[in-house]
Amino acid sequence: MMYCGDLPVYLALGATDMRKSVDGLSLIVSESFSLDPFSRALFVFCNRSMNKIKILEWEQSGFWLHYKRLEKGRFKWPEGDGAKVMSERELRWILDGLDTSRTRGHKAVKERLLI
Repeated sequence: MMYCGDLPVYLALGATDMRKSVDGLSLIVSESFSLDPFSRALFVFCNRSMNKIKILEWEQSGFWLHYKRLEKGRFKWPEGDGAKVMSERELRWILDGLDTSRTRGHKAVKERLLI
């Protein structure tokens, strides 16, 4: 994928019509989620069958539209309406087939003790 760093990720809950391209997905981001599609963030959409994902990303002079289609299996996609905020790490878990509602890694360390 083209992105790197720690960008915010907005997951579109429920199913999205995968016939939509950059303009249609940008409209969902701005009108349904009240977010700016030109911000440095990833906007992630999944189809009803949960085997296709599109990621919309703005980069300086234009949009990237990343697309992944599974040959077998389904993504563990959360139900509901609106958008869910998550980290790029959690997005990677979804792309790897993990269920983010059940997967928990080590807690982040806020303070370290010197020994």
